[in-house]
Amino acid sequence: MSVLLDVAVEAGRKAGSILLDFTKSGFRIEHKNPINLVTDADHAAERCVIDHIHTRFPTHGFLAEEQGRIEQSPSPYLWIIDPLDGTTNFAHGFPAYCVSIGLEYRGRCVLGVVFDPSRDDLFTAIEGCGAQLNGHPIHVSNASTLDNSLLVTGFAYDIRESPRNNLDHFAKFALKAQGIRRTGSAALDLCYVAAGRFDGFWEVKLNPWDMAAGSILVKEAGGRLTDFLGCDLSLYGQELVASNGHIHHAMLTVLNETPVQKNSSP
Repeated sequence: MSVLLDVAVEAGRKAGSILLDFTKSGFRIEHKNPINLVTDADHAAERCVIDHIHTRFPTHGFLAEEQGRIEQSPSPYLWIIDPLDGTTNFAHGFPAYCVSIGLEYRGRCVLGVVFDPSRDDLFTAIEGCGAQLNGHPIHVSNASTLDNSLLVTGFAYDIRESPRNNLDHFAKFALKAQGIRRTGSAALDLCYVAAGRFDGFWEVKLNPWDMAAGSILVKEAGGRLTDFLGCDLSLYGQELVASNGHIHHAMLTVLNETPVQKNSSP
């Protein structure tokens, strides 16, 4: 596992360097929809990560945001990659983005690397070995109630079209938590829960590459991860609640509150 981690760290740092180079030289922006962007920096960083890992482990499979699923041969190892999590931030020059690399082995995530090139922050975790930030152990916070918790969330790219857009949950938590933030990078949000910077995180309509690396960081830092019903997290389930464990039940309670019915009578 240490060899796998070393290769993932090398790939993450190389891709992060590419992203920083693009911030200086400029980049081209394409629109998947009016608020969902992709840049040539995304594509270049993704090629870098895949090529670097494939050179060392040619039989492993890949699931990447831009290229999708790439099967080399039947292998229990699947690298789940987001080469630029926080593309909108990146495109606007807002320094909250990262390279996220997770490794799934026989259906469970066993390794995670998240590199924030703007801050030179390297988050790493191996199953059973704890989580680290720049080589130092990290742990979730001790906040015990929503009243003294700082939460974070995000919104899906179809927020303008879909009624399942998280705005109702955001409004509920805004009245119960000490504060809520929205960074624009799910991978960093999970890392910040692992490091105790946030106490809890929830979001809907996530993809495996948004969650893979960050999920094992939270787990190895002592946190808890489920779906909105409290069932074990699936990277392919789109719903995620991550917390320090202490406030998890309270978060699930808020997420499952019955919406107040408006009185239609005069």
